[in-house]
Amino acid sequence: MTPHDLRQLETADLVAKVGALREDLFRTRFQHATAQLSDTSTIGKVRRTLARALTILREREAADNAAQEN
Repeated sequence: MTPHDLRQLETADLVAKVGALREDLFRTRFQHATAQLSDTSTIGKVRRTLARALTILREREAADNAAQEN
């Protein structure tokens, strides 16, 4: 997913997406460890998408905190 797609999600949906990406990363790593993964680049792709989603969540958290302070 692109950052644009992630930013269009609601916060609750984004949290659910982060959970799904963490599970997907676990499954992908497990497949790699058991030599069942044919395309090892998927590990990096999932990690990058997870990092993007976590960054967007953190941006929203920081914006909410800044709004509450003012």
